[in-house]
Amino acid sequence: MMATAVEIATALVTVGGLVYMLLALAGARQFGRDRRRIDAAEANAPGFAPDVSILKPVKGVDARMYEGLASHCRQQYAGRFEILFGVSSADDPAVGEIERLRREFPQCAIRLIVCPQRLGTSGKVSSLVQMLGEARYEFVLINDSDIRVSPMYLTRVMERFADAKVGMVTALYRGRTAVQGEALTLWARLEALGISTDFMAGVLAARKLEGGIHFGLGSTLAVSRAALAASGGLEPLVDSLADDYEMGARIAQAGYRVELCGEVVETAVPAYGFHGFCEHQIRWARTTRDSRRWGYLGLGITYCIPWAVLNCVASGFALWSFTLLSLVVLARVAVALTVGVGLLGDAQVLRDIWLLPLRDFFGLGFWAWSYASDTIVWRGERFHLHNGRISPANEEKA
Repeated sequence: MMATAVEIATALVTVGGLVYMLLALAGARQFGRDRRRIDAAEANAPGFAPDVSILKPVKGVDARMYEGLASHCRQQYAGRFEILFGVSSADDPAVGEIERLRREFPQCAIRLIVCPQRLGTSGKVSSLVQMLGEARYEFVLINDSDIRVSPMYLTRVMERFADAKVGMVTALYRGRTAVQGEALTLWARLEALGISTDFMAGVLAARKLEGGIHFGLGSTLAVSRAALAASGGLEPLVDSLADDYEMGARIAQAGYRVELCGEVVETAVPAYGFHGFCEHQIRWARTTRDSRRWGYLGLGITYCIPWAVLNCVASGFALWSFTLLSLVVLARVAVALTVGVGLLGDAQVLRDIWLLPLRDFFGLGFWAWSYASDTIVWRGERFHLHNGRISPANEEKA
């Protein structure tokens, strides 16, 4: 009876995962249609190009960071824009890279803002609060220091604010590994594959299921000051780990729309070793768990390849279980190709598609592991996570 129960349970969970894959495909198809419709409409109308302040908090120098920073200076944008870089100390190594940007792009309005105050546990949000007071323009765009964008990035993001009901615009992204050499580790490849085929697919599935986006993605957080003020500003987020998610959620709750623009940006994936990969994945998992508790609980079924394999074992390798496994693999590959390659333009997915089963087994393991503790490691420091808030782990213990 126990064996039969396991067989039935794994079959039901596998079918649930298959249904999710179909939902992700439907979400991708809808987003593709919406993107083409909006692009066509904007091609036939004058673009909305308000003045915008780009806020980029930086700390240290990461691999390929300068390339991403420079891409923001090459914008073909009709409006005025400025780039503010925030550091907690004038001695930060990133200051040298910012001075290099100033020399290479003298036509750009680039400012360095030293942000010495620590307003909460999150140094990033503490810096953003101080940078916001120095920003000149009504619209603000925040993204991470490792983000690389196209020359039309600002144009495509900011024209969505032509509708006054839009309070935030966010964007999909793909992970970019090193091309070759020692930096192209297995763990970096699994990380990038997960971004393009798991996380972004989940965003599109949520958009389809919930009738829109109600959260932000750290790759792009473009906001109007009016919407940000109505949501309570940045100060309530100084102890938040998922500040991007919560900022978007607060703006949506304030009555504004959060829009997903058609622009796709890139984030640089470090040359992870196994330990670094696990730390980052578990932090990501626990952050999502605290942000979307019920949605995250259902996330376990989305790793359908491991469940289908377990079902094969539980059924004694019955023929029907192999049929179900084949359908699951086909659907999983279809999602990877449709979202990762078709929408995100991530050619790395083709290179690493054979790693999908391994990626799914790790994903299921991290999902289960995320419930074992509330501790995360972020930039080498240990924190305790509770209801989206972080506190130093040693303080919690004390």
